Amino acid sequence: MDGVLVDVSMSYRQAIQQTVQVYFETCLGLKKGHRNLVTKEDISLFKSIGGFNNDWDLTSALILSLLSVSGIPPSARRQPFSAVGDVVQHLKTKSSPFHLRINPLLEKKKLSLFVQRVRSCGGGLRGLRLALRRTRRASWDGWLYRYGDLDKENLVKRIFQELYLGKQFASSTRLRPIFYTGPGYYLQEQLLIPRNILALLRKRVRMGIASGRPRFEALLALKRFRILSLFDSIVTLEECEEEERRILRKTGARVKRTKPHPYPILRVAQEIGTDRLRCGYIGDVVDDMHAARAAKKTSDVTAIGFLCGHANKKSAKETLSAAGADHVIEKPEDILRMIDS
Repeated sequence: MDGVLVDVSMSYRQAIQQTVQVYFETCLGLKKGHRNLVTKEDISLFKSIGGFNNDWDLTSALILSLLSVSGIPPSARRQPFSAVGDVVQHLKTKSSPFHLRINPLLEKKKLSLFVQRVRSCGGGLRGLRLALRRTRRASWDGWLYRYGDLDKENLVKRIFQELYLGKQFASSTRLRPIFYTGPGYYLQEQLLIPRNILALLRKRVRMGIASGRPRFEALLALKRFRILSLFDSIVTLEECEEEERRILRKTGARVKRTKPHPYPILRVAQEIGTDRLRCGYIGDVVDDMHAARAAKKTSDVTAIGFLCGHANKKSAKETLSAAGADHVIEKPEDILRMIDS
């Protein structure tokens, strides 16, 4: 969905940027300025190594990366709290002696070198933690409140969701916003594949969506762009988590079923009746290609890389091809040509 059907450069990508900014300014005492700690290029760099299909994980990875060069001392253990406000106050108090400044922090950032170490450690948030332990011999997890409920300790997700959803945050969570009360970033999304092309595609093939979005946010976009009726199946974060819980109950094993695992692609194919026929999965990042390649083991899936939302198309094409794309296309019209050929 993101980066293929919908341009998220000014929504999810901006929510990643601003969540990091708010975390450092509001919670860690960084003096406010006019420069962002994280650029869109930084986000693309992390996405290119795989393991960061979940934007909350990617946001957490960026926070940990910056903490490791901030001058704030390592702290491996989080102190438990029962309210977000208490977490914020704790971080403010704990970080106040270190007087964070943005210019020294940006000078030490050097994410391109660090990302290569994360890649060598397997990518994703787990790979980042391993890379930190190998290079810094320390952990900053005690400064990162990423897990748990939105009204308790999950500070990263709370900030992110308030930014992305805006006024929809209160209606979807029944919580009062704390960090942001402006228009939701989702309103800045645009369709990458025009509705008329989607309608033409719908006449030729059955279509489904395999997305890491929460279902509420997937439906929010599909209804807003009036394209919900064009899709026969929509598999989102909740369906993947439901499958993870089912496996845990049955086997006792904790597993992940979000991309790059092929589960969401295979489930969509099954629900729309193409699991025994040829189908194509279109994605714009490494995890999409890895998921499609893995799906080939049990289904006839063509992995298709999509460049429409990428600023640096040459680099993106090389990255997607290296990740296993069978084809890489640049424009929505190319999808029609592939089907008709």
